[in-house]
Amino acid sequence: MTKGEIAKQYFLKGYNCTQAVMLAFYNDLGIDEQTALMIPSPFGGGIGRMREVCGALSGTYMVLGLKRGYNEPNNTQGKTRLYKEVQELAAKFKEDNGSIICRELLKLRIKGKDSPAPSERTDNYYKNRPCPELCRYAADLIDEFLKSKETE
Repeated sequence: MTKGEIAKQYFLKGYNCTQAVMLAFYNDLGIDEQTALMIPSPFGGGIGRMREVCGALSGTYMVLGLKRGYNEPNNTQGKTRLYKEVQELAAKFKEDNGSIICRELLKLRIKGKDSPAPSERTDNYYKNRPCPELCRYAADLIDEFLKSKETE
């Protein structure tokens, strides 16, 4: 299975979009499953159901940070490289999906945060949302991106 297929399956099991992407990579990142679940847990629903940045895309950034991030506060070169990569991923995601904003991807009429209560995961929920496919897309996007950077 591709990383995208793995992420989609995790989402369909009930994990949020950010968790689903992280779970597809946790073995490759040197972190345990519990950490891969806890760190991204607030980011679902466009960050705590505020419907801002897509949680699947946020998951790609977490994977990117763990693989190619910087850890020195004065590492201007590392920050610049990483931020450039974040912007590249956002541009590609937006080009292929129309937006990086959760509420726009879901075609919601709300202008800000949604109820903090998660939606019940029913067959209808999964049928009417792009989220499973966005998780698949995002995990494949970061997987392909990281593979392209291995030769650098």
